[in-house]
Amino acid sequence: HRTVDPMNSLSWIIGHLAVHELRVWVEIAQGRLVGQNVLVCEGGNEKTIPDFDEMLQSWHLITSAADEYLDNLTQRNMQTHFMWQGKQEREDIGTMLQRNIYHYWYHTGEAQAIRQILGHDDLIQYVGTIPESANYHPESTQLSTLDD
Repeated sequence: HRTVDPMNSLSWIIGHLAVHELRVWVEIAQGRLVGQNVLVCEGGNEKTIPDFDEMLQSWHLITSAADEYLDNLTQRNMQTHFMWQGKQEREDIGTMLQRNIYHYWYHTGEAQAIRQILGHDDLIQYVGTIPESANYHPESTQLSTLDD
């Protein structure tokens, strides 16, 4: 395992992203826990370099469990708040989803930088043209299909 100080290891980043998914979309949203070995990567814990394959396997397990909730999320749901330990969460579910996306963007950039510094040559490149079906459409035309 090679690291680039003061950055985290790639395995820690995978585990850390899994922790976020676990806490919000599995534990809070569904009241269950899976893949708890990733908790060593929770923010505030001592710096660690967990096993890469173990973290990746747990990330797959946790994101599959999270998808059970996320696949059924509607526009109406996103405007509500979770209740956790007897209290309403500060952010609505839609904002929590945005925070999760931004969290991935941040750590994906960090992982790309680490891989560049380590000399990896199979780096992600721009994905190319966006097909017509993926073009932006005003929200008002999309909302009617989100809850159908």
